[in-house]
Amino acid sequence: MSNLIPPLPKPATGSANPAASLSSLWAYITPALDHIVKSPSNDSQKAPAIDVGFYTGIHSACYNYITSQTETIHASHKDSDDGGITSGTDLYEQLDRYFAEAARELLLGAPDDDSDLVHYIIPCFNRYSAGAKSVNRLLNYVNRHYVKRAVDDDKGWLSIADVLEHVAKTAQPNDTREQLAKKLREKRTDELKKWGYVDGGSAELMAEAEACAEAASGPDRIIHISSLAHRRFRTEFLDPLLAVPKMKGKHKVKKKIPKANGAGPPPNQPKGRLARSVKELLESKGGDEEKKMEDAKQLANMLRRVGVRPDHLLRKRLDKFCDS
Repeated sequence: MSNLIPPLPKPATGSANPAASLSSLWAYITPALDHIVKSPSNDSQKAPAIDVGFYTGIHSACYNYITSQTETIHASHKDSDDGGITSGTDLYEQLDRYFAEAARELLLGAPDDDSDLVHYIIPCFNRYSAGAKSVNRLLNYVNRHYVKRAVDDDKGWLSIADVLEHVAKTAQPNDTREQLAKKLREKRTDELKKWGYVDGGSAELMAEAEACAEAASGPDRIIHISSLAHRRFRTEFLDPLLAVPKMKGKHKVKKKIPKANGAGPPPNQPKGRLARSVKELLESKGGDEEKKMEDAKQLANMLRRVGVRPDHLLRKRLDKFCDS
């Protein structure tokens, strides 16, 4: 029990109103975010807690801030046709920047030796992901108010434009609204199957697949907070480690070399740091085979959860190894 981090107590704010502005709200919730996401912890599966009073205080402050924003927007635009302003946008964007910074900080701590990289990444991601889930619960009002409204406004991970081509190919001239709606659902299900969903799967399996699909979306898509954190882990932490370095100096390739087997860099070209580290892990001999398999499964799961697509070479290699 001595290793447990005590819950973070509610700070003394005096008569200050945390919901008065974005800066005051952010100053109020940042210590909680830092405690949940960044505190060193021996338990990488569970984020450190905050005091119940602080928890409810943050929920109330977010509710009051977004509600007051909504009233201000309605008052200033009641005679306008402008429906593009949504309360909560500034807070959501601030959260996005926060997770980007947190992921970059973790990347700065990565070991220089490729052989140590995998063993840094696994607990690092587990700890970060546990924090992301905890923040997702803490700021659930942002999900319920802002993210849900954005999705209803076609700003979610799967937009109408994404499914129009599918519907256009399969629609018949006499299709009813119900039949078109069914085709939209079919397209959505097809997309979720890429992330682990299966026909007849549970609601939990569908939610997990959708969280992966959200994390795989572009930065302009509005997604749930936990997926937002995972997307930033991909873009700010993993993408630099997956990147293939450019060749310099006398080794620079002047002519275009065809890709090996139609995908990825040729075998004689340097691969990204993470690919080298995974190669070393999977091809190592004489070690603990159970530990190797567990590490490979955790890496494969991490890549899926942060939105690295199924056809990515590293995902394919890890999935093949785990299936074997």
